[in-house]
Amino acid sequence: MIQTSRQTDERQEAALPAIKASDETPAPIELWCLHGAVGAASDWRAFAKVMAKDGVSTRAVDLWRFLECDPVSMPDFGKRLNAQAAGEVSRGRRSVLIGYSMGGRLALHGLLEKGPWSGAVIISANPGLRDTAQASQRRANDALWATKAMTMPWADFLSEWNAQPILGSSMRDPHEDAKLVQRRREIARSFVDWSLGAQLDLWNHLTTIPIPVLWIAGENDKAYSAMAHEAATMSDKFQLAIAPETGHRVPWESEEWLVDSVRQFLAKL
Repeated sequence: MIQTSRQTDERQEAALPAIKASDETPAPIELWCLHGAVGAASDWRAFAKVMAKDGVSTRAVDLWRFLECDPVSMPDFGKRLNAQAAGEVSRGRRSVLIGYSMGGRLALHGLLEKGPWSGAVIISANPGLRDTAQASQRRANDALWATKAMTMPWADFLSEWNAQPILGSSMRDPHEDAKLVQRRREIARSFVDWSLGAQLDLWNHLTTIPIPVLWIAGENDKAYSAMAHEAATMSDKFQLAIAPETGHRVPWESEEWLVDSVRQFLAKL
């Protein structure tokens, strides 16, 4: 397996307690955060700073580094991510996986590959298309996006991407978006390797996930909130949280609500 550099991940360490924890104290938590399509590890920066104050460390994973050297399928991504998480030097931590949109779909593959996770938060993510014709159409649409990512002026590509109705009016940091031009090759590849149309239908496999999962979606994101409701009913280990008056981009539209929801979820682990 080709190993990719992890230096482009963003890590936020929580302050260590002044008094050593007793044997009865739960092990500290580290959140592994996966960004969405045309996103970056920096998308989690504000979230990570708040969580650090609560004593929770974060590792925002640069997903593009997995596509630097060779194509990587979603199941292979899950295996590689799990291997990295299991091989961390910092032992004694509980690892919790968080994924938004495309990152949520990739996170599901990590969970189904039985990684070293104590829990997971899946935000605005689709477990899979059940209709083969719809999957074929999605692959064709994503192939077009791949071409645009490689050939269009970057500002024009970003404008067209962010203008999609599903993304609403909320915007990521324009400066961070502009820097993503350095990753346009990997972003283009992700539209092929990690297309929802290329993803296997994972719905029937969700019940094999043995850990607690919090399913999140925005109230105004009707299709994804319906999927979150359905997924949350499939196991007594699953929970549901719907962000009020929020669309697809929950991390930007409802930042404080997301932090509170994750806090409550982690407190129950």
